[in-house]
Amino acid sequence: MDHFLYRHGQLHAEEVPLTEIAQAVGTPFYCYSTATLTRHFRLFDEALEGLEHLVCYAMKAASNQAIIRTLAALGAGMDVVSGGEYARARAAGVPGERIVFSGVGKTRDEMRAALAGGVRQFNVESEPELDLLNAVALEMGLRAPITIRVNPDVDARTHAKIATGKSENKFGIPIGRAREVYARAAALPGLDVVGVDVHIGSQLTDLEPFRQAYEKVADLTGLLRADGHDIRRLDLGGGLGIPYARSNEAPPLPTEYGALIRETLGHLGCEIEIEPGRLVAGNAGLLVSRVLYVKSGEGRDFLIIDGAMNDLIRPAMYDAHHDIVPVNEPPPGAEQVPYDVVGPVCETGDTFARARMMPELSPGDLVAFRSAGAYGAVMASEYNTRPLVPEVLVNEHQFAVIRARPTFDEMINRDTIPRWL
Repeated sequence: MDHFLYRHGQLHAEEVPLTEIAQAVGTPFYCYSTATLTRHFRLFDEALEGLEHLVCYAMKAASNQAIIRTLAALGAGMDVVSGGEYARARAAGVPGERIVFSGVGKTRDEMRAALAGGVRQFNVESEPELDLLNAVALEMGLRAPITIRVNPDVDARTHAKIATGKSENKFGIPIGRAREVYARAAALPGLDVVGVDVHIGSQLTDLEPFRQAYEKVADLTGLLRADGHDIRRLDLGGGLGIPYARSNEAPPLPTEYGALIRETLGHLGCEIEIEPGRLVAGNAGLLVSRVLYVKSGEGRDFLIIDGAMNDLIRPAMYDAHHDIVPVNEPPPGAEQVPYDVVGPVCETGDTFARARMMPELSPGDLVAFRSAGAYGAVMASEYNTRPLVPEVLVNEHQFAVIRARPTFDEMINRDTIPRWL
């Protein structure tokens, strides 16, 4: 469910017509709904009610400070994967004890920054990382709280580029070597082993891979406790999918996911951490674009819009589907015609949809890409020297620009010309 609905013939974000935002900020732009962000976070929080838990929002999905602060005010922790995300979370007011630091390539400087500013835990991904983190913590006179990410060799049944729990993936340590690596970690004086971490991928639409992974984690927890480790926290990652096409079957609900966690892990008495990102932010955001031209080609019509692959790269990178709808509500029974929806970037890959059935549109019409709140603005670039598009947050009847569109001068002036030129 989201809060983008037609009212009086126009698509609204909560109480605000999207045409009003377009007039104020131009197109294309991203628009987020506070009500949808709030609802989706609370679904996860309520799904784990009665268990000691923390829902850590995976900031890589959408990392604008206004989004972070909105969720932090609801009690969310943050899952960060870089020093920049850590700094962004702290700047948004998130206390260090609610920040989990994940990622396979943490640097010495990132470790120092998180230890100095406060961190809930590091999710350690390799033995060399154990050694470096131990050394950094000892240099600072601290002990770093850690979990070790185990790779359970479970097929997440998702896109190959976002699967993370198979043995061939770069993430974590093989679960078969976990006891050996935990023993090594426990012997390092700069580390405090607090739990186990697992994450098998993104955009999962079936609970069975989660079940397989969590059952392995439950067995491992018992073995580690028998080895003398105080395993008191289980970080289960994120990955629950969303329906990108409204005609598709809906993925499992957070309540069903929570029930699975209780069934497989609830008996262990551990604090549960989960790290949803896509399901919190995905359907909370739209990309709004304007039709530039309708071009007739050989056996097809092209809908050329002012949004491009640099603004929303998911279709080009993942062959991802986004529903594309007109901002002005079509009349009931309006004729549908097939369009190839494309942007202005000079690549054939700048294609959002092929032969997509849509109401007939004209230059100047606005269209909205649904389910664009996750991995949209955060993956955008300035390819073709196209400015990053504005981000707008709506709260009931009001809206605010939470990231402005840079000018060409601002973009170009970041370059430095050497003296010899």
